[in-house]
Amino acid sequence: MKNTLFLFLFVALIASGCNEASRFTDNPLLAEFNTPFGAPPFDEIDDGHFLPAVEEAIRIHNLEIDEIVNNPEPPTFENTIVAYDNAGELLGRVNAVFGGLRSAETNPRLQEIARETTPLLSAHSNAISMNMDLFERIQSVYEQRDNIGLNPEQLRVVESYYRDFERNGAALPEDKQEELKRLKERMSMISLQLSENQLAETNNFKMILEKKEDLAGLPRSVISAAAEAAEREGHEGKWMITLHKPSWIPFLQYSERRDLREKIYTGWFMQGNNNNENDNKDLFAELMQLRLEMAKLMGFSNYAEYFTDIQMAQNPENVYEFLYQVWDPAVDRAKKERDQMQKIIDREGGDFNLESWDWWYYAEKLRQELYDLDDDEINPYFTIENVREGNFLLANKLFGLTFELRPEVPVYHEEVEAYEVFDMDGSHLGIIYIDPHPRPGKRGGAWCGTYRSGSWDNGERISPIVTIVMNFSRPTGGEPAMLSWDETTTYFHEFGHALHNFFAEGQYRRTSRSVPRDFVELPSQILENWAGEPELLKKYALHYETGEPIPDELITKLRSAEHFNQGFMNTEYLASAFLDMDWHTAEHGEIIDVNSFEQESMKRIGMPDEIIPRWRTTYFGHIFGTGYAAGYYVYRWAGVLDADAFMAFKESGDLFNQELAERFRKYILAENSLWEGMDAYVRFRGHEPSIEPFLIQKGLM
Repeated sequence: MKNTLFLFLFVALIASGCNEASRFTDNPLLAEFNTPFGAPPFDEIDDGHFLPAVEEAIRIHNLEIDEIVNNPEPPTFENTIVAYDNAGELLGRVNAVFGGLRSAETNPRLQEIARETTPLLSAHSNAISMNMDLFERIQSVYEQRDNIGLNPEQLRVVESYYRDFERNGAALPEDKQEELKRLKERMSMISLQLSENQLAETNNFKMILEKKEDLAGLPRSVISAAAEAAEREGHEGKWMITLHKPSWIPFLQYSERRDLREKIYTGWFMQGNNNNENDNKDLFAELMQLRLEMAKLMGFSNYAEYFTDIQMAQNPENVYEFLYQVWDPAVDRAKKERDQMQKIIDREGGDFNLESWDWWYYAEKLRQELYDLDDDEINPYFTIENVREGNFLLANKLFGLTFELRPEVPVYHEEVEAYEVFDMDGSHLGIIYIDPHPRPGKRGGAWCGTYRSGSWDNGERISPIVTIVMNFSRPTGGEPAMLSWDETTTYFHEFGHALHNFFAEGQYRRTSRSVPRDFVELPSQILENWAGEPELLKKYALHYETGEPIPDELITKLRSAEHFNQGFMNTEYLASAFLDMDWHTAEHGEIIDVNSFEQESMKRIGMPDEIIPRWRTTYFGHIFGTGYAAGYYVYRWAGVLDADAFMAFKESGDLFNQELAERFRKYILAENSLWEGMDAYVRFRGHEPSIEPFLIQKGLM
């Protein structure tokens, strides 16, 4: 397919004139990537290449669609479904590079280009999804699907594409289609602006400390990081705390200055809510109204119904029922944690009640009091290199994978490393980029993506190019980057997503890695379970100075404290999941007061005053786009799956049980093109999951 595509491009460009051909050959995004493993040529790509590349790729995609629609032959699986599955390869490739850089290494020029390309791409997508001639051909194959000798994978790709077109409005009357196009195009621009505002708010808040007494209680590593951050911003001799997690979280944990803890935490939870040029309230309110209109246009009562209709949860009622099952024990535990911390405040003579900006500080005191667990003692074993090698080792012990650094592969930033991944038989499996540290051009959080998804071309496998992007602590004061336990488990989490991308085996792009959103976190979250197991810890948690493995005493402390603060962690997460569902099930009037809505949502579930949602509305990046909108619940939903799945390894007596690992790879990671979520899970586990392992894992039972 790839060679055919470039021949097609060449002929099309010759036909359109020499100037167009020159434009094509001068743009590295539109030429074949002549790089190691076909990786994006980041060293050749200039910001100015993106807009013409998107425009050209849209043009080519339209030609490919026209070829399908105008085919005089009757619709068949090959000339319609396979042809449509292959179409848009160039546009997908350009968008993958552009989207990857906009998330991990953006700048004002890329943001400007995104504002130009977003409406183009939205209109292009709408034009295809509501192309009635194309839909009629797909519908024809769909109606014949049981009588034309399709295998299970082919049957599933036909049904998936037919459902896609239905859910994108192809079956609507023409006037309703025009309304849907308008809604989608406006929503795409709002989502883009919300994300840009959030990044600006994160980057703009800087708490500059000028006096040494402002550093009271902070560990040496936190002070060094703050000094280096200040120096990079031109504040030499001072210290700077920012809204990047490696900065503000340890400050909250250790700073003895209650006034400064309040200042930084207020900066965090007021992002997008400061009535300035980056305020997100009105934009978000408009987005909610538009999503509700869209859902009703599609025949659903609300957007949450529209989203969950194709998820494992099936409907919002099931989501709410599940959330409440976890909410009640989580809040009960959080209240006990609050009372324990209030006792510390009272014992120390503090004349105040615990507030949200106090929680991290007194939780750390309580942790040290209960478990004698000091991060300065633990963190030297978890350098970023050690944790990376721990992930590599786990992948080797479970699936036989090996990894080799490939410095010849182009990268988009000097901190990024590229590794070649080899399968158990030594064959090439893919490439993984690892991008570890925060930068002004990188959005917050951690994620996994692809610059090229795995696919097939005339029977030959095209290997995936995967990226995992984090915002982890930097090296400071001449010492290596040492990760917190939360950062360590996050690394394992994102690496699990990477393995899912490497192992997907489907023949068709639409279904190769097609799983419900409330299933997709299973492959990532299950790896977190291994991170703290002594059998693996002893292999990768090595002291950066002595090389000695983490001692049994520290492992015991870590294991003893694994349920510590779980009331808080689950309550703040679940509060955001409820908030997400409330936004997407509500009947919104013309005027929505975002803050009042949020307050009512938290009041309804009985949110403790001392805890705020992990993500408040105005910086709830997960739901700005459509990926996790009405779907933030999925992390805990998939948590039930991963806890039950890991229990299979525990029950076998072998954490690296090869037979189970092979079944997990086959049914959960590889054959996504064949099975729906629960069907795949039962094939691996032998039964549906139980919630008890999850509640035990989280210390809620």
